[in-house]
Amino acid sequence: MLDPAVPIIVLTGLNDEHFGVSAVASGAQDYLVKGRVDPEMLRRAVLYSIERKRAELTAVDLHASRLRERENARLERGLLPSPLLLDDPGVQIVTKSLPSRRDALLGGDFYDIVQTPDRTVHVMMGDVAGHGPDEAALGVALRIGWRALTFAGLRGNERMRQLDRILTTERHGPGIFATLLSVALDPDSGEYDVVRAGHPGLLAHGPDAVQWVEPKAGAALGLGAKEWPVNRLALPEGHGLVLLTDGLFEGHAGHDGERLGEEGLLELANSVAALPGEDFVAALIDGVASRARPHGGLSDDIALVRVERSSV
Repeated sequence: MLDPAVPIIVLTGLNDEHFGVSAVASGAQDYLVKGRVDPEMLRRAVLYSIERKRAELTAVDLHASRLRERENARLERGLLPSPLLLDDPGVQIVTKSLPSRRDALLGGDFYDIVQTPDRTVHVMMGDVAGHGPDEAALGVALRIGWRALTFAGLRGNERMRQLDRILTTERHGPGIFATLLSVALDPDSGEYDVVRAGHPGLLAHGPDAVQWVEPKAGAALGLGAKEWPVNRLALPEGHGLVLLTDGLFEGHAGHDGERLGEEGLLELANSVAALPGEDFVAALIDGVASRARPHGGLSDDIALVRVERSSV
């Protein structure tokens, strides 16, 4: 089989120039007419054919790259949707995502925010282990599944078990798992339920301070768990809950491979705690990114959702 990267020069008959033109139209890079070939013409034809083939291959690679970018953008939109809230939701939402320095690979971070007719605001943050289109597609499946199950009325362990079934059915290998955190907030009373499947905790952002909240958790999805603790907590008015992925604190922030860690993230969050919601989120992510920049930049994707009870 002919290597598609090899340029082709067609040698026609004595007066068969039309055949040469047809050959170029069919994919050859050049043609020569028998009886009209001298060494200089042959040299130029070879050089021209090589450069033309190189340009064709570059154009093919560029087209494929653009197709991948469009496919990735569609997957990313599926991972990070717009909130679906009532006209008077009783909450303020801020979402933010930031790709890692490995911009050629899709991440598995995903989130969703929906509000059911009883005014409960459901917020979910998840992370499929690994990077690439398979992981991203699995994240989209879990997010869509979570939204559908939420509107179908499933809550707590019942919803988590169905999500676990979705993951084990859709994953491309037996070792693939996903962490997930789901919050159900009553915007009027401030009470909220938290279910964690191997996912990091939350930040509770008050007017002057930030606390790390780590409710009891069960195993990640895909590891065979059947039960996950359901934790009931309270969010004061004017306070915000911040759901995040581990990319926010697992980036390098010091020498010898030292990572920022949860304590470092909490310290950074408290340094900007006085800022209002959207500014707080921007400052927090900027701080994380700036600390990682001298060490090669973010090593993982970042996704963050902040939900705050509105004043009544």
